[in-house]
Amino acid sequence: MGAQLRVYRRRMRSVKATKKITKAMELISASRIVKAQQRVAASSPYANELTRAVTAVASLSSTNHPLTTPSETPRRAAVLIITADRGMAGAYSNAAIKEGDQLITALRERGLATEAYLVGRKAVNYYRFRGRKIAGSWTGFSDNPNYAHAKEVSEALIAAFIADAETVETGVDELHIVYTQFKSMITQIPEARRMLPLEVVESDAPAGLLPMYEFEPNAAEVLNSLLPRYIEARVFNAMLQSAASEHAARRRAMKSATDNADELIKSLTRLANAARQAEITQEISEIVGGADALASASAGSE
Repeated sequence: MGAQLRVYRRRMRSVKATKKITKAMELISASRIVKAQQRVAASSPYANELTRAVTAVASLSSTNHPLTTPSETPRRAAVLIITADRGMAGAYSNAAIKEGDQLITALRERGLATEAYLVGRKAVNYYRFRGRKIAGSWTGFSDNPNYAHAKEVSEALIAAFIADAETVETGVDELHIVYTQFKSMITQIPEARRMLPLEVVESDAPAGLLPMYEFEPNAAEVLNSLLPRYIEARVFNAMLQSAASEHAARRRAMKSATDNADELIKSLTRLANAARQAEITQEISEIVGGADALASASAGSE
């Protein structure tokens, strides 16, 4: 066997092994994304209704609550960026990080210092490699988050927001979140939203007239009770949206990698066949040449 043919066959074996891995990862992501979509669909009604209730309290009451009233002189803002723990998901994590960088740039143009809170190893490694400050980080659950994870993240954000930004170094005046919204199996869009101070007009709140509410004991106490739940629900829904987007992006990336492996195998097969044919042709030519030489030598001796 010729050296070139051995090279082609060795590369084909390597590509076939890689194809098995990418195909398996594609099938795993395809099976997990269905459950992730179901979890998103199950959590969205609760998040929307809670947003509706908090919006009603904020808009119908005359309470000047610090959680719904923007600071006149904001100093710092917290930015929560949700990415993946693992790679092989195309540009999913990079798109969320880029959206976070754009938000941080916009906040700094307003004169605000920023505190980065990160979910996912991709964002953590990105910030550590560049020597950026990290106020808080959580890893290990990006593809399958639960409410306990969202509660842990929300408690850190709420504690930073409640702290006085003028006297406490970790205190912030605004809370922002960057996540990837799951639109479909093909489309996932990174989004940046402000969670606190509460924006009364919420794009994802149900349309129509708000119901009438009676606040007991008063609107301020209701807000104190609802807003932590509101932040937890929004963070949990964002995590679920990001998890579904991660699975969809990984499935799409692995399918593309599998298709590319198929094309490469076909190309290498053609090259190997051509090399084998050239080797056979050369061997036949050598045999024919040798036979002619023997025939000529025999004729000369006679």
